[in-house]
Amino acid sequence: MRADRLLSVLLLLQAHRRLTGRELAKRLEVSLRTVHRDMDALSAAGVPVYALRGARGGWQLDEEWRTQVPGLDDAELRAFLMAQPRVLGDVKLAGAAERALGKIMAALPSGLRERAASIRQRLHVDTTGWRGTVENLAMLPVVQDAVSRDRKLSMIYRRDDEPSERIVDPLGLVAKGSTWYLVANTAKGFRTFRVSRIDSATVLDVACERPADFDLAEHWQESTRKLVPLSPPFEAILRLEPKTAAQFQRWHNAWTVEKSDDGRVTMRVVFDREDDARFVVLGLGTRAEVVEPHDLREWVRSEAAAIAKA
Repeated sequence: MRADRLLSVLLLLQAHRRLTGRELAKRLEVSLRTVHRDMDALSAAGVPVYALRGARGGWQLDEEWRTQVPGLDDAELRAFLMAQPRVLGDVKLAGAAERALGKIMAALPSGLRERAASIRQRLHVDTTGWRGTVENLAMLPVVQDAVSRDRKLSMIYRRDDEPSERIVDPLGLVAKGSTWYLVANTAKGFRTFRVSRIDSATVLDVACERPADFDLAEHWQESTRKLVPLSPPFEAILRLEPKTAAQFQRWHNAWTVEKSDDGRVTMRVVFDREDDARFVVLGLGTRAEVVEPHDLREWVRSEAAAIAKA
């Protein structure tokens, strides 16, 4: 409905202060012409919205004008509460998000508040991996502070277990699953840093240099597309004992090729990398036999022989 879209325009402009027509069109999933018509409608209704010309221009609301946020409907309430703050992973950040959510819950009418409490009881977020592993996000609040205030960040970053000191211009944070990444500009260009590998970080009292045309979402999509051809999946054919084969079907991208009379199952398995295949197959010992590829089969045989001699 157009009324809902006009309200969305107002809330977007209040939240972002200024947006270009193309940015509004993309967020609202409408044409640029529709955005212009909506702006004319808002102006005719007395809403002080105006256009700024030039490279840094766009649409903007009068700074002293504000509208009240409407009440949440049931679908919006469910979506908001099911995105529980615990998915942030970091204890301090999750705590702050919980406090903010508590304030919002307290402001809800009693009927919605009871509904909200009921919804929250139906979702539990466990950020710990099956083997007890969890991302170390101790430095996430510091990085978030640098990103939000556009300040340079000095950090000790580990790569291949080798720490190095770096000073970067933080441009944004990306959460992929339970893993957080910092996208930053460096002397060597744009780089992506895994937050869990930051040993220490300090926000410097120096403004970072942010490219005027930088778009975090577009940069992430482009950089991940470039990584795909560099890291092709690794495929292997393994002969597994029955219980191991059943586990592979649950935890790996694998499917059965044939079953032998002795009960062993031949499976085609796709790993993310060859190193992953080596680690898994060697750890299985006699429960797995490599059929193909030849190089993996020979590597496992060589490693097993070296272990036997040790």
